[in-house]
Amino acid sequence: MNERARGNSILGMWIFIATEIVFFGVLLLSYAIYRWAYPYGFAEASGHTQLLKGTLNTAVLLTSSLTMALAVREASTGRPGKAQSVWLLATAALGAAFLVIKGFEYRAEFAEHLVPGPGFVYPGPLRGQVEIFFKLYFTLTGIHAIHLTIGCLLVLWCARAARAPIEGVGLYWHFVDLVWIFLYPLIYLVKRCG
Repeated sequence: MNERARGNSILGMWIFIATEIVFFGVLLLSYAIYRWAYPYGFAEASGHTQLLKGTLNTAVLLTSSLTMALAVREASTGRPGKAQSVWLLATAALGAAFLVIKGFEYRAEFAEHLVPGPGFVYPGPLRGQVEIFFKLYFTLTGIHAIHLTIGCLLVLWCARAARAPIEGVGLYWHFVDLVWIFLYPLIYLVKRCG
């Protein structure tokens, strides 16, 4: 890929990320408004999230950011090869591990009837507030999981294509990881930290 194409690719990714920041910003603003309006309900609901799985997933994604950065560094040497592919495959594997852990977490929440809708079950006077929390939880984490799945596919494509725009894919990957860094405390630590 020549320098001009590379520059255009990175610029295009920054523009895309800017639109995604607006998209996630609106969702996070919605969360903040409801969190402010229903502090007790959100704290109560947060106590029903699975802190261990959320923390494990945070560690997995932070590690994947490292492997992605190492892959981009290998690509910047001008002689991408086996090491770059290994780092990219490690990144995709860590992304897949995140999705598997999240799947187990979703399964447990389905079993506890914490999925909003007609089957939602929560005793007590804060039921409506807890359900709003879980609506936002499933929306935010579900959209994040979709973005992560796309990221895994892009990373696998980069591992196979010699002239793939790895810097742009790296920016996307780090953005998706950064979104999780915001989601983790908002979802898992509300009750536990205040």
